[in-house]
Amino acid sequence: MAISEQQAEQIRNALAHITDPDLDRTFDELKAIHEVKIDGSNVDVYLTLIQPLHFAAEAINTLCRQAIHAIAPDAKVNIFVQEAQAAQQNRILPGVKNLIAVASGKGGVGKSTITANLAAGLAKRGARVGLIDADIHGPSIPAMFGLEGRQLDGEKTEDGKVLLHPLERYGVQVASIGFMLERDQAAILRGPMQAGYFRALVEQVKWDALDYLLFDLPPGTGDIQLTLTQSLPLTGAVIVTTPQDISLSDVRRGIAMFNRVNVDILGVVENMSYYVCPTCGHREDIFSHGGGKNISGELGAPFLGELPLNIKVREGGDEGMPVVINREAPYQSEALMNITRATVAEIRRKNLRSTAAPVVQISL
Repeated sequence: MAISEQQAEQIRNALAHITDPDLDRTFDELKAIHEVKIDGSNVDVYLTLIQPLHFAAEAINTLCRQAIHAIAPDAKVNIFVQEAQAAQQNRILPGVKNLIAVASGKGGVGKSTITANLAAGLAKRGARVGLIDADIHGPSIPAMFGLEGRQLDGEKTEDGKVLLHPLERYGVQVASIGFMLERDQAAILRGPMQAGYFRALVEQVKWDALDYLLFDLPPGTGDIQLTLTQSLPLTGAVIVTTPQDISLSDVRRGIAMFNRVNVDILGVVENMSYYVCPTCGHREDIFSHGGGKNISGELGAPFLGELPLNIKVREGGDEGMPVVINREAPYQSEALMNITRATVAEIRRKNLRSTAAPVVQISL
């Protein structure tokens, strides 16, 4: 049955009042509705939305269809989306949409574990993901992806430059300082050499077009962090901590550093948050609890979630498979996917603040 003019007006009004699940604004407020074409019983909706959409797309698709079918149950619905592009362009890595630093104030808090699982979780969701292991003092990403002992292949360009090809595992393109140095060589590199190797990973690796490029940074606030923040327009930083007071004091310094160089804090992740006995289900807050959430509130940074202490997480790192993609660890996988989802929502909020003209059209 053809949609009447009255129904068409109701459909347009209903779509305008849909709220973006991440941005907490209506499509009308976001000026997200580019056009609604209605022909007979066909409804084509053209939207302009803030990227990345790897978690929001499904929800937005459902909300639009529900709103239309509530008015015209027999309507045939097609939804098309244009992604809005950030105003600040990345000249060094022009094919990368979002540059995400993962940092910690101190070592031993599981920063690389969180980085590896964020990358694998994003790839699991269908995103194009790259990961730079810039932890010069202890590059552990190769082991976490089962790539230890491998090296980056290179090719010479016509102007004599060398381009390196990242390795790929679980849908994630990986480049690590560990692929370029001997096992114990990284620990003795001095500041300028560290920065040089880091720039090589950024400028000489031939990345494909990526939705996300993650940087696993060394602990603290040293040369690598400063080189990164001064040379690339980061989308934002994720801070990893554990609940102990000593870790939280270091988090304050890390957040202060990023604030000084005008890098947005996407949020704080609390790792090793608690332990649940697999036999009886008793929960034990071994390292205290709630510190990450409290520091988030204190410093005005979003709290992205908590990951419990569990042997599956450690085994995943040791065995070269991030636990987020391990079907035999559903609880840990779900916790990490929730952290990934929250991180992507914060990236969208950040991108909303720096949006320019729409670009790529996709279909939901």
